[in-house]
Amino acid sequence: MKEIAQILREKGLKVTPQRIAVYNMLMNTYEHPNAEMIYKTLEPTNPTMSLATVYKTLDFFKQLGLVQELNVGEPSSRYDAVVQCHPHTVCKVCGKVEDLHMEQLTEVAKKLVPDLDFDVEMEQLILYGTCGACRKK
Repeated sequence: MKEIAQILREKGLKVTPQRIAVYNMLMNTYEHPNAEMIYKTLEPTNPTMSLATVYKTLDFFKQLGLVQELNVGEPSSRYDAVVQCHPHTVCKVCGKVEDLHMEQLTEVAKKLVPDLDFDVEMEQLILYGTCGACRKK
């Protein structure tokens, strides 16, 4: 994998410690955090970082295609550094958001486009339910 600073430079972004920290966190988590979660995780090691910086950084990353924004029905969006089309599951009990690795559900729009009179620009498939851990409680 390319160094994070190089990825940011290639996208035309100024490389800052805050941007590196946010992107590094997103690249190394499967939790699909929101901006507040990112801020709370990074604040102890980045005391000069503000929540506004996290929001601005995520917006830049989204515009440049470095992250995808997930609206899972919560007040705040979640973020994922895996930008290739893939489905997600959301537990309505604990709120956990996970990638769903099922090839038949990946890129559903490409399978449907020939039958649609519609230009698909983006797709997100999100399945809502109860995760295994919550079902066992």
